[in-house]
Amino acid sequence: MKSLEWMVMGACFWAFSAVAMAHEDHEQAAPAATPAVAAAQPATGTRDAKTWFTDTPLQDQNGNTLRFYSDALQNRVVLLNVIFTSCNDACPLITRKLKEVREVLGDKADGITFISLTSDPLRDTPAVLKAYTLKQGVDGPHWLFLTGDKAQMDLVLGRIGQIVPTPEQHSTQLIVGDVANKRWSKIRPDAPAAAIAQRLQLLTMPVVER
Repeated sequence: MKSLEWMVMGACFWAFSAVAMAHEDHEQAAPAATPAVAAAQPATGTRDAKTWFTDTPLQDQNGNTLRFYSDALQNRVVLLNVIFTSCNDACPLITRKLKEVREVLGDKADGITFISLTSDPLRDTPAVLKAYTLKQGVDGPHWLFLTGDKAQMDLVLGRIGQIVPTPEQHSTQLIVGDVANKRWSKIRPDAPAAAIAQRLQLLTMPVVER
């Protein structure tokens, strides 16, 4: 793998965690200089994506076991975010925003996988996640809500820059990526639904060789 292909997720995402908004201050305005949608910058070096993200087995809202990289990420255009179902403020608001994004995408939404990872795996069992998706009206084949035991979730969340001592301390930042072509962006959750949808649509476009 060439270095300009930057599969070094540690150097791109883990810049994300430094600028991501914490859950407890999600309502505070970001500095004016920070764009709502920003492309991640290439990093030097290489890293195998499967090794980096890990193939940790997790469970979706239907109780199915999925390997994180091979079954949830590989060869997909994805949007990743972190939630916990007992949250009464940011999480349901962001879930509703993402539902709106899928509505804006229309028939193109089927080509994009949303992945919501719980920061509270001890309480967010598959059954609890299923109830949350039904309540929010977001239960569908192209939106995965993933959980596991605490060690599994800590590993996966850590690989996307989310070290969360408590469920409330997760970042509300959105991460979107074209996994196959190693193109990633970070998006503030207060970005307009149309802007988030546009970024995702750009990631579905073929890469032009130079």
